[in-house]
Amino acid sequence: MSWLTRRISYSQTGVDRNLRAESKKALRSLKKTYEFSRFGKVLELPYGRLFPFHDRYLDVQIEGVGTKVLVAQLAEKYDTIGIDSVAMVVNDVIRSGAKPLAVVDNIHAQISDPFLVKEWLKGIVKGAQEAECIVPAGEIGDVGDLIRGLHSNKGFDMVCGAVGEVVREKIVRGKNIKPGDPIIGLRSSGVHSNGISLVRRLLLKEWGGKYAHDTVLTGWEKSVVGEVLEPTAIYVKPVLRLTNKVKIKGAVHITGDAYLKFDHLRKFSPGIGFEFDNFKPQPIFELIQRTASELGSTIADVEMFKTFNMGWGFAVIVDKGERDEALDVLAGAGVISEQIGRVTGSKGIKVFHKEKRIILS
Repeated sequence: MSWLTRRISYSQTGVDRNLRAESKKALRSLKKTYEFSRFGKVLELPYGRLFPFHDRYLDVQIEGVGTKVLVAQLAEKYDTIGIDSVAMVVNDVIRSGAKPLAVVDNIHAQISDPFLVKEWLKGIVKGAQEAECIVPAGEIGDVGDLIRGLHSNKGFDMVCGAVGEVVREKIVRGKNIKPGDPIIGLRSSGVHSNGISLVRRLLLKEWGGKYAHDTVLTGWEKSVVGEVLEPTAIYVKPVLRLTNKVKIKGAVHITGDAYLKFDHLRKFSPGIGFEFDNFKPQPIFELIQRTASELGSTIADVEMFKTFNMGWGFAVIVDKGERDEALDVLAGAGVISEQIGRVTGSKGIKVFHKEKRIILS
């Protein structure tokens, strides 16, 4: 338990938010390539860029599942991690209003074991079917000198890329967001694929945590490792259905940095802030905080909301006059959704939870 301190932060697991923010400044150099856009100007959005292609725009994203691959290895369950990989990237694509067209996978493996490859692809296919897009290509590289697994020859890393398309009038730009606009959350399936380094170290004995991975807690249907492995929800169908019914002003995939991600919208709609007051976290989030306490440490509420989705995996902002219609459309699409907060006229991100006022920024 040498890594534990009186108060735990995500940076102690090797993910330093400040360092990452500083490193991302290097991305500005990519603008030197924009002159090669053949069909017009590259369009900047809150969470990425679109480039024109004939009469529409394309959104290209790439995402990985991080150390969740280690949890899959621990459980020796490999048929769902591909769902996570697809989910992470297609959920990023739909932030712009784009429809995912295709997904490609890139897997670095300790060795291309036929059984593992078959299991990995089961998840990728299932995720792509849910997102209604094709998988036209992929790559598996044997890099045993780079990757070592928890079990003999079963180490791997998984990344997916995706491309989506959107017509100009359907682009979600993050503009004209105003105080009073409702923030609607779409229910998550659990921790998804973020904060896993912290989850592993607290909950699983293999990394110094409290529980054997196959422990089933009272009232739980799955083991601890099963809850951690629950695949990331895919929001493609409900969000795209919503884009055809109401005007989405902003869309946020609540992943790394969690509710801090809303701050990106302020660049496109200056002078706004955000308040959140409706959270129903799944039991695993309470377990994370309780286990830290039982191990002699603390995870502050502010750290939880900066690291985890806390029950809502995606969010959209609409005009307050379209709130009820948006909720009806999402319910009709089969996703649990509720208003989780509102846009304010004061800067900053505030959370009200369990009679506490938590300032995130």
